[in-house]
Amino acid sequence: MSDLRDAAAEILGTDDALAVRAAHWLRKAIQDRTGPIAISLSGGSTPRKLYALLAGPDYRDLPWARLHWFLGDERFVPPDDKDSNFGMIRAALFSKAPIPASNIHAVPTVGLAPDAAARAYEGALQSFYGADRLDPDRPLFDVTFLGLGEDGHTASLFPGADTLAETARWVVPAKQGRQDRITLTPPALNSSHHAAFLVAGRAKAPILARLRRGDTTLPAAHIRPVGTLTLFADKAAAGLG
Repeated sequence: MSDLRDAAAEILGTDDALAVRAAHWLRKAIQDRTGPIAISLSGGSTPRKLYALLAGPDYRDLPWARLHWFLGDERFVPPDDKDSNFGMIRAALFSKAPIPASNIHAVPTVGLAPDAAARAYEGALQSFYGADRLDPDRPLFDVTFLGLGEDGHTASLFPGADTLAETARWVVPAKQGRQDRITLTPPALNSSHHAAFLVAGRAKAPILARLRRGDTTLPAAHIRPVGTLTLFADKAAAGLG
């Protein structure tokens, strides 16, 4: 397992350049994969440009029929709510790319309590994976995209949360203040052939510097995939502009 101290790091001039580079990286990461390909997506503002690029004409050659899309976390709101990660990704990617509806795996957020929703999504992941235990030699995800909050959180893994110590469950309910969320746990996120942090903006520079120095108190430091880990950051987030 690797963490950001020894991860490959690419610093791009702008967040637009970051999105272009991440899209090329994704294409290369999956080009030799056979069978179904599982991709875990992050919410937030930074990856939106990446998703819009993937939905555009330059990426019509991707094996869309084999790509399965999951969410690393979700706010516990209806999919048409302005705060929904699914809603953002649907607008940028799902509604525009040639993706079979059955390949889009949304977190259920309507008609269930948060814990029941988490267990339902865990069940969906286990059904796709074909087992209820993760095998380090057979990662759940081919690619996992991750963000980084100014407090060091990633997905909905927040500082001091019990979820950071989870070793058995793949999906759990979480809270940020009063807001309910659903998040994949470190074991599920780390079950990835390739994982990448996408970090942009000057506001992220202090926390990214702490993470790259190996500050293990940060939730994002719990990301240690069984495969490769890559950092894509713009100059502002890297403290260079």
